[in-house]
Amino acid sequence: MMRLHKVYHHLSLLSVSARSSPSIFSLSPPVILKLRPANAVRSLNSTSMSASKFRYLVPIKAVAAEDGGGASNGSVSSSSSSTPPPTESEDDLTLGVGYRLPPLEIRDIVDAPPLPALSFSPHRDKILFLKRRSLPPLAELARPEEKLAGIRIDGKCNTRSRMSFYTGIGIHQLMPDGTLGPEKELHGYPDGAKINFVTWSQDGRHLAFSIRVEEEENSSSKLRVWVADVETGNARPLFQSPNICLNAVFDNFVWVNNSTLLVSTIPLSRGDPPKKPWVPSGPKIQTNEQKNIIQVRTFQDLLKDEYDEDLFDYYATTQLVLASLDGTVKEIGPPAVYTSLDPSPDGKYLLISSIHGPYSFIVPCGRFPKKVDLWTSDGQFVREICDLPLAEDIPIAFNSVRKGMRSINWRADKPAALYWVETQDGGDAKVEVSPRDIVYTEPAEPLEGEQPAILHQLDLRYGGISWCDDSLALVYESWYKTRRTRTWVISPGSKDSSPRILFDRSSEDVYSDPGSPMFRRTPAGTYVIAKIKKGHDDESYYIILNGSGATPEGNIPFLDLFDINTGSKERIWQSDKEKYYESVVALMSDQEKGNLCLDQLKILTSKESKTENTQYYILSWPDKQACQITNFPHPYPQLETLQKEMIRYQRKDGVQMTATLYLPPGYDPSKDGPLPCLVWSYPGEFKSKDAAGQVRGSPNEFPGIGATSALLWLARRFAILSGPTIPIIGEGDEEANDRYVEQLVASAEAAVEEVIQRGVAHPNKIAVGGHSYGAFMTANLLAHAPHLFCCGVARSGAYNRTLTPFGFQNEDRTLWEATSTYVEMSPFMSANKIKKPILLIHGEEDNNPGTLTMQSDRFFNALKGHGALCRLVILPYESHGYAARESIMHVLWETDRWLQKYCVPNTSDVKADRDASKDDLSKGTTDSESKAVASSGGGGAEMSDHECEGFHSITMSSL
Repeated sequence: MMRLHKVYHHLSLLSVSARSSPSIFSLSPPVILKLRPANAVRSLNSTSMSASKFRYLVPIKAVAAEDGGGASNGSVSSSSSSTPPPTESEDDLTLGVGYRLPPLEIRDIVDAPPLPALSFSPHRDKILFLKRRSLPPLAELARPEEKLAGIRIDGKCNTRSRMSFYTGIGIHQLMPDGTLGPEKELHGYPDGAKINFVTWSQDGRHLAFSIRVEEEENSSSKLRVWVADVETGNARPLFQSPNICLNAVFDNFVWVNNSTLLVSTIPLSRGDPPKKPWVPSGPKIQTNEQKNIIQVRTFQDLLKDEYDEDLFDYYATTQLVLASLDGTVKEIGPPAVYTSLDPSPDGKYLLISSIHGPYSFIVPCGRFPKKVDLWTSDGQFVREICDLPLAEDIPIAFNSVRKGMRSINWRADKPAALYWVETQDGGDAKVEVSPRDIVYTEPAEPLEGEQPAILHQLDLRYGGISWCDDSLALVYESWYKTRRTRTWVISPGSKDSSPRILFDRSSEDVYSDPGSPMFRRTPAGTYVIAKIKKGHDDESYYIILNGSGATPEGNIPFLDLFDINTGSKERIWQSDKEKYYESVVALMSDQEKGNLCLDQLKILTSKESKTENTQYYILSWPDKQACQITNFPHPYPQLETLQKEMIRYQRKDGVQMTATLYLPPGYDPSKDGPLPCLVWSYPGEFKSKDAAGQVRGSPNEFPGIGATSALLWLARRFAILSGPTIPIIGEGDEEANDRYVEQLVASAEAAVEEVIQRGVAHPNKIAVGGHSYGAFMTANLLAHAPHLFCCGVARSGAYNRTLTPFGFQNEDRTLWEATSTYVEMSPFMSANKIKKPILLIHGEEDNNPGTLTMQSDRFFNALKGHGALCRLVILPYESHGYAARESIMHVLWETDRWLQKYCVPNTSDVKADRDASKDDLSKGTTDSESKAVASSGGGGAEMSDHECEGFHSITMSSL
């Protein structure tokens, strides 16, 4: 398994206090455009603008905080659930209303204090509680940022912009009986400090982290590296000189050994930023006179000219510095744009990656020329590993990769051995060749004339290695088009041992997932597959497979003792399936040398139910006694008794469907009757009907409610149908997207019929919504299934696929290869059919590939041109997901207002619409719809963020 690195959460501002901070910025309210139907009393042709929770272990030794800060803006609150929403004036509707607040019952949930993140020490004897605040104020997002080479940089701090942070660190001793000792607060750093990149030393005695503080004009200082003694809690700056600052645009710092850090710093000789010339030196020119075939997706924030290149170099160039805890400081290597710093397990070498020119104006920095060098740990150059050219021509077909050496890493089971993979198909997934990838290995300093050894050859695309020792490693490969995934067993130290397939299955078939091996920490701080013995005298060994346990009744996580040689397995633990959902987070008994013994096994688990939020436990063998180590309060007690049910139903073509149905606390359908209902979903692509019909998730999972979650409307007495499966299936050689509309509508019909049949949803009061590809789904459903929904909410979507001509989501055909599919899938092309009210919301600074803000703007204009009842809200400074408290509160106000106005009181005859629509569908209403039903081929998925629905996270110094 490759060495684990830090997680940056560069753009994560999801959990961050509701305290006001002054700002010198003049913050514009959201831009709101509204149009009434053409037959409205008053024509409005002219418009103007006014001035989860934790689910997965984070695989890292270091963590970056979730950001925070929020402030009430004093806007007028919307109504509570017991009173109707306020009546707006026409000026409010057409010119914008400033930032608004949603009803109190929604606001209280969003403003609830976030729970801390957790980080365990390498020896599992201490836990950090990393404290954070609530949503950040818009002033933080409004700070200037440079958009360069696909990344966004805060020039004042010389780090990624919008970077999240922690507000404090508490240290708890994990007592022998499994309980937590009293909290010891880390101290010594300035009040109000913003903490990032918290990292344990390998021996667990020290922490390293960065600090920045607020300065004048609402800006933050540059980052400085601090260290802390874990026993005393005392923190101090790593560098005595206040002029040595962290450059955190790429990798920031890493422990080389227990007393030395390798730090990326801003060069002391750096002057002021380059100034943009008043008069350009010439036109901006790009050329393809060589007739190269270069197809790229719609990447954003790219370099535009020579000035951008100079600015990128200015902020990204780093001077590497070795800094010891005793105050010794040594510069190593020349200044360069270093992107990755990776010490060897024995601490004797450094694997240093950097990028250099020539840069590109059409791809982000991850495809710039890349150089990988090997240095000694004191900074002496040893040899060049590779120097890869600019990679503008990576094909858009899935599983296409960069040419040359890639995935260069240290072996986790060796002191200083490298491994990497090289493609044999030129990186083009459409080229048929065997083998497709070859994995190589060699020592850090091979003998003269010694050639790299071939470790394994693969016919699918390489997917990683889990290391154990010379007798065992697991190699993974997969192929997206067929969904095939294979796991190989190899013996890295034996040339006579032949590789063999351990698992060969479909990645879509969650029921057949055997689980993944659990890892233990080595003395060098790497992670290898844990070997387990049943008894102290047992010579046989096993590995532990940690599985999600997908079943038709939902996920039931498990641990299996697995014999790697015979394939036999023994279940040693399984989650309770009646009331609770339990999952294994990490191995806790991995400090002892040698193979572990089963009767000494300790694991960290999480446990939750429909009504009880996640808590963490230490589970110890042989009696499997569980000791609770956290006692987090319920994040929203007002919804503690909400009702949750995982439901199953069937699409008309026989595909099994699932969804999670949420009902408000105290709701009784026999007494209260059907409710207004909000359906919130996101389509997915599958290669088989059987896989599409499999159940994913657990009915006992705690309902995580994020800041923009649809579940917030439980507090407004809505029924919520969350995540109904919308499978777009393309079996065999068929492309799923060629029948996208047909399958989308059929899936929605099945979901709507189910909630109506259950008596929980009023047939005239069902709204639909989604984010990103879910917004694309929403617009298509209002265009092609108006009989199902009374209104829609579409956030940060893409609606015209001709604007993403070289693929989108999981579609890897180009516009010119699948013209009819692109056109028929685009709700922009069916804007004339949308008659139901639709609310469009988009971040003004959306940098997600494909979902340019222009998509919503042009879609709104198309709707307006056909007299549709629509509203467009553009959120200043927001990206693909929304972060600032003002923005989020306004999004919730807009959404609630839309639902209260066009869903709750709806009296239109939806049944008549439904009957008419069914007649239209049976006859074939348009040529394009007929073609969509008749054609076959196309499938795919979108590069998009998913809304985070979380409260706290957990990180380990190992897995």
